[in-house]
Amino acid sequence: MNTKAKGTKGERELIKLFNESGWSAIRAAGSGSSPYPSPDILAGNAIRRIAVECKVTKDYKKYLTKEEVQQLRIFSQKFGAESWVGVKFPKEPWYFLMLEDLEDTGNNLAVSIEIAKRRGLTVEELMGKEKIWER
Repeated sequence: MNTKAKGTKGERELIKLFNESGWSAIRAAGSGSSPYPSPDILAGNAIRRIAVECKVTKDYKKYLTKEEVQQLRIFSQKFGAESWVGVKFPKEPWYFLMLEDLEDTGNNLAVSIEIAKRRGLTVEELMGKEKIWER
């Protein structure tokens, strides 16, 4: 499966998880290829709106360009949404990180599996379905 197909499959998996948990969620068409800032996923309920940049990787560290993170930040500020990076590592659940939790590597930003496990939220925690302190 190529990288784009893997990412699309991951986004669809998250859309299903959000919608089956009582949230509304959509994939943003053309995210990453539009001249305007747009996240991969927009999700919300009566209380919260979130914008998510999704990454699926076969490695144990995922790099993001500073530009794509800045685009997510800009969109979220204009839309009034929380900014999150969702990352799926091999044989792990989805982890969601705030932009401030990404590691600055100089040219890029990165998230390792260790950082994701320590600082990230699971999809249930992100949606408020599980108490974070019970981890």
